[in-house]
Amino acid sequence: MLVAHQLHIDGRRHTLLPATSVEARKAQVLLIQADGQERRTALALALTGRMKPSTGTVSLGHDGSMVSLRRRSAIVDAPDVNAPENHLTVRSLTSEDLALVPFKFRDRTRPTEWLVKHGFRDILEKWVEELEPARLLHLQLELALANKDVDVVVVDSPDRHTADVSAWLPLLERTASGSLGLDPDAPADAPLRPLMVVGVVGRLPDDWDGCAAVAGNAHAHAVSDGVEPPAAVAAEPEPEPDEPAADSPAVETPAVETPASETAKHTTEEIQ
Repeated sequence: MLVAHQLHIDGRRHTLLPATSVEARKAQVLLIQADGQERRTALALALTGRMKPSTGTVSLGHDGSMVSLRRRSAIVDAPDVNAPENHLTVRSLTSEDLALVPFKFRDRTRPTEWLVKHGFRDILEKWVEELEPARLLHLQLELALANKDVDVVVVDSPDRHTADVSAWLPLLERTASGSLGLDPDAPADAPLRPLMVVGVVGRLPDDWDGCAAVAGNAHAHAVSDGVEPPAAVAAEPEPEPDEPAADSPAVETPAVETPASETAKHTTEEIQ
């Protein structure tokens, strides 16, 4: 289980991420709603051990090592971090990403063969900018899962490319269930590879009834119908008329019963 506790990140001029606590479990998709691209990317980086939080912790199981978290996680499609550039061809993108896998395997240096084996023959000659959002995300997820050490996948703002939830949410669910990232050369009865999958989004889908949280609430909240839960700290209630406020100034007053109409006057005179 991936656990983030009171995760807080300070920026140079403002808070990048208010205190946030979430939990992600294997074979499940956790959607986290966060406002602003900077906040979403900061959260995605922190959850994968690629940005050190100002306060708070992130752990994978009982392992709190940032090095271990980076090795066992993948961040996908983060703007200005590893989102594919439009001027790249699909073959070039594949070659670059496979070269980053930290161990040798068949087709690591043969992007064309890798693409064909994983079902991307139809886009071999295309540019990144020509791909539909769902097709590009599918490619990025398969490339991330070429690293067999990965147990956690965090996708940064998949909803920024399209308002069509069906273009990205089913892919996250397939990744969590283990039906993506399979070795094409493995036997048919090979076990699936369930993963912990987090999608950091600008808005929760209206009909989403799975695991969800809102960045900045300091605790994981179950969110339904796309409505943000109340802030972690509630406002103080307004005092009732003719009654002293709950947090009145620390001024001792004689224990003498006074008519309600004279209370404000006496209190003012005592302060003076």
